[in-house]
Amino acid sequence: MIRSLFRKLLWLALAATLLGTAGIVTAYLLVAGSLPKVDTLADYRPPIITRILSDDGTVIAEIYKERRILVPVERIPRQLIHAFVAAEDSKFFQHRGIDLVSIFRAALKNIQAGGIVQGGSTITQQVAKSLLLTPEKKFERKFKEAILAWRMEQKLSKEEILYLYLNQIYLGHGAHGIQAAAENYFAKNVEDLTLAESAILAGLPQAPSRYSPYRHFQRAKDRQRYVLKRMVEDGYITEAEAEQAEAEQIVIHPRVNQHVAEAAYFTEQVRRDLVETYGAETVLTQGLEVHTSLNLEMQRAAQQAVRNNLRNYDKRQGYRGPQKILSEADTVTFLAEQTRRLRRRPPVAGDYLRGILTGFDSRVLQVAVGDRRGLLPRDSFKWAGNLRFLSREDYLKTPEDPESDQILVPIGSVLELRVTRVRPDGSLELSLEQTPEAQGALVALDPQSGQVKAMVGGFNFADSQFNRVTQARRLPGSAMKPLIYAAALDKGYTPATVILDTPIIYKETRDSGEETEWKPRNYGKKFYGPTSLRTGLTHSRNIITIKILEDIGVNYAANYARRLGIVSPLTRDLTLGLGSSAVTPIEMAKVYAVFANGGIKVSPAYITRILDRDGKVIASVDPADFPDGAGPGQRLLQQRRERVISPETAYLITNLLESVVQHGTGWRAKALGRPVAGKTGTTNDLKDAWFIGFIPQLVAVTWTGYDQERSLGRQETGSRAAAPAWVAFMKKATRNFRVRQFNVPDSIEFRPIDPKTGLLVPEDTPDAIIEAFAPGTAPTRYALDEDRPKARDFFKLDLEEN
Repeated sequence: MIRSLFRKLLWLALAATLLGTAGIVTAYLLVAGSLPKVDTLADYRPPIITRILSDDGTVIAEIYKERRILVPVERIPRQLIHAFVAAEDSKFFQHRGIDLVSIFRAALKNIQAGGIVQGGSTITQQVAKSLLLTPEKKFERKFKEAILAWRMEQKLSKEEILYLYLNQIYLGHGAHGIQAAAENYFAKNVEDLTLAESAILAGLPQAPSRYSPYRHFQRAKDRQRYVLKRMVEDGYITEAEAEQAEAEQIVIHPRVNQHVAEAAYFTEQVRRDLVETYGAETVLTQGLEVHTSLNLEMQRAAQQAVRNNLRNYDKRQGYRGPQKILSEADTVTFLAEQTRRLRRRPPVAGDYLRGILTGFDSRVLQVAVGDRRGLLPRDSFKWAGNLRFLSREDYLKTPEDPESDQILVPIGSVLELRVTRVRPDGSLELSLEQTPEAQGALVALDPQSGQVKAMVGGFNFADSQFNRVTQARRLPGSAMKPLIYAAALDKGYTPATVILDTPIIYKETRDSGEETEWKPRNYGKKFYGPTSLRTGLTHSRNIITIKILEDIGVNYAANYARRLGIVSPLTRDLTLGLGSSAVTPIEMAKVYAVFANGGIKVSPAYITRILDRDGKVIASVDPADFPDGAGPGQRLLQQRRERVISPETAYLITNLLESVVQHGTGWRAKALGRPVAGKTGTTNDLKDAWFIGFIPQLVAVTWTGYDQERSLGRQETGSRAAAPAWVAFMKKATRNFRVRQFNVPDSIEFRPIDPKTGLLVPEDTPDAIIEAFAPGTAPTRYALDEDRPKARDFFKLDLEEN
């Protein structure tokens, strides 16, 4: 009977085996034909990072869908490979894609749990799932995964599978692949990782968030201990090596690319250009290497100059009061959170941060910054005006007085501060600050090539991504005058031409029949009589500009401005000469670059070279990169160079703008101690302040104003509100530039003249000046006391020259 039962069980087992085999074969036949081809893995091209580089090759930004940097197996240290194998698939080098023991163990766990809770996947299966299948947890997917893993082992070597796995795997905090993770957590390349660091990374695949060294360091250390233990058991390291690695002090270096913040406006402009040319998907996934014109040292100087200038301007407008006033309970919460942040990154001199007012006396304020004590001397914030410090209780009892100019600052006030010094005991010496409400912009470019060297589009990119260099159209005020004067020079004027600075009135009858008057005036509300063209521009005389503009014709001047590079709409009336047509700073930089470049216009450029993911040059400004000519998918980034004015006109305007710096409204630029040409720009209502200036090697434009237009305040002209940023930037940007004179065309003629008449005088005449003239335009008559001609006035016939 027992024998009979045994035979029956044997037959049942055999039948079950046959049925199971048949089922497996049937399932295999059903799904095998629909599975992806393993051959595609031979050309593994996952999404990788597009990197944007400055002119010295420093990475200033990364654009990606998945932050991944491919590394060949040859670069990966064996201890890192062994760490991952020990942690994820100890039989990796023995099995052929499927580890039946692991699968059986996982199956028991899943049966007990009533669903899939453990995968038992080999590294090969993980690659199959990641690259060829969807990630859902179903038995059907696991079956497909096993088939593909077996096929992969037939086609690929173990080294090739490891290459795929270690470059594809997600390791938390946006890091795909081991190189990105090494940079993320340790600021290293994979070949520089220690055994201890390798074990930390190898512990992440199971649950990157749970074992994050950033957020859960102790969990990461526990997981590291497990990985090291597995490595010992598998014979990859000794007990002593494991103990040494476990004892090693791990320092986590969160990946912070400071350059990204400094160059954010510039890199966003580059990103837009790339997307427009290649499409968003290519830029996000195809790992372009984009070389740009940005000079990192200049960029840092530009950002600092704009921010410091805005802070100084803002202080001139007075203190607006504390950011907020906290209760005692809210103060405790605020300081506890701040303490946690400051322990991760302790404050250093120059940092801007917030603090809570905790006490005060006649000499100093006491401030809490996290768990640190801060001191704020009263005499360090005289700029803030009339402040009254008081307790919380007194503040609540003090009625508001709209007539008072006093600002109440009670205990619990949140103050914006700057660290001036960190004392040995950790306490802080501070200064009072406030975030400016006004905005600023700065752009600098090489006038010969048009390459943009620095760009700051606002006070802080994190708060506002609107790029005021390229997107904000603002009134240029007097900065438009050099364009009108250049047009006049080409119409027969000379720097010595004399014009009467006298009152003028324009009357206009509207469609409604109402008659209006326009009485233009100079900034100082004075009129100066006979004035040379040079003096008119040097001192930015509005009346002189308007009279010149009416004489040469508004349409002529507007078309001339278009030729120089203005693309924004232009007002076709006499207010054009006073800057009534809104333009962008990048347009003004392009126009002034024409003067600096001897009359040749070049368009602003940001990108100098682009390589694809395989290192092939696909775009370049250098024809040498395409010795046989640009082929398919390649393009030469040629800068169109167009002569738009003569070298003589360009030089004369430059020379006139040198006078603006030496004797006029651009006087601050003299601080450079080298030949400089420049012009301030101020609107009548002081809503916009500009300074535009250049040396032979560099043009820079600065602008200051409010996004929601309003007056900058009394006396906040281009000279006061914008020029300091220009000077601060140029001092740093040009310190390695050779001092050069502006190029003088050989055809320029120099003659001694009488500044009052614009006519020739003997060289030894007192008060004579040497003036520059385009060929054939110098005066031929001499000024005699008894026969001095009258000044030109195009609006009073009795004063016209005969």
